[in-house]
Amino acid sequence: MNQKRFHLSSLDKKLGGVCGGLGEYFDIDPTLVRIFFVFFTLIGGSGILLYLIIWLVAPKDNVI
Repeated sequence: MNQKRFHLSSLDKKLGGVCGGLGEYFDIDPTLVRIFFVFFTLIGGSGILLYLIIWLVAPKDNVI
């Protein structure tokens, strides 16, 4: 079986590829993920911290 794994997207990225990777993993539009991060940033700043942690920890994809 082909197991789904999370990785940073190199194809659909604006800054670090976090939202594109989450969109691919959960099979949703990355724009919705970006809106969620903006929302969490505006209500307390946790969106920026969460984005940075994922960006530092998540592996990059192998697409060139």
